[in-house]
Amino acid sequence: MPRSNSIARGGLLRGAVKAQRALVAAALVVAALAAPASPAFAQGSPDAVARIDAYLGSFRTLSAEFTQTVRNRDGQPTERAAGTLALSRPDRFRWDYRQPYLQTIVADGERLWLYDSDLAQVTVRELESGLGSTPAMLLSGSGRVADAFESAGIERKGDWTWCRLRPRDASSDFESVSLALDARGELAGMELQDKLGQQTVIEFIDVRRNPSLDPALFRFTPPPGADVIGRAAN
Repeated sequence: MPRSNSIARGGLLRGAVKAQRALVAAALVVAALAAPASPAFAQGSPDAVARIDAYLGSFRTLSAEFTQTVRNRDGQPTERAAGTLALSRPDRFRWDYRQPYLQTIVADGERLWLYDSDLAQVTVRELESGLGSTPAMLLSGSGRVADAFESAGIERKGDWTWCRLRPRDASSDFESVSLALDARGELAGMELQDKLGQQTVIEFIDVRRNPSLDPALFRFTPPPGADVIGRAAN
């Protein structure tokens, strides 16, 4: 293989790995938050699905900063990142990675856009197919948390209450997904445990429920000169 092609392929593979890690973390959070809540679930319920459903029913928009750490099966950190997110239920979100690389993920209600500035590359897919077979796909749109997950219990650690979930779909790439609420009942953290033993831990900072968000946040136009992979037009 010519060296130039090898370098290009290496860049694409590196971008795909970064994109997948970012997308899994982002899509799981924002698509889960896009699921409608059932009014029958009470905040004080001991069931993890009920607690999450109750929280999701408390807002239409949300913004936050975040830090993200990926750990291998031995618990050693392999990647750290930070950025901001904004979402507007249903099916609209923006996830901006600022460190250690610049990457943007935008769902505009119909399509999922992923922009990697290092590669000057944009990948665009239909929203549902873009989320692939992750639990996010099962939770987006009109689905309920209980349609895709079963409760794996509630665990208290310090001031955080962890709601543990198990995917109902045996083919899911994830063993478990957990959301943490702090002492005020606000979103504080998330853990994703995949079947290879890798764990992604996200901590949310400065979480704001129902902020006024500019609709332009959830639109994306590929930058001039960027390669566009996928179908950008309707």
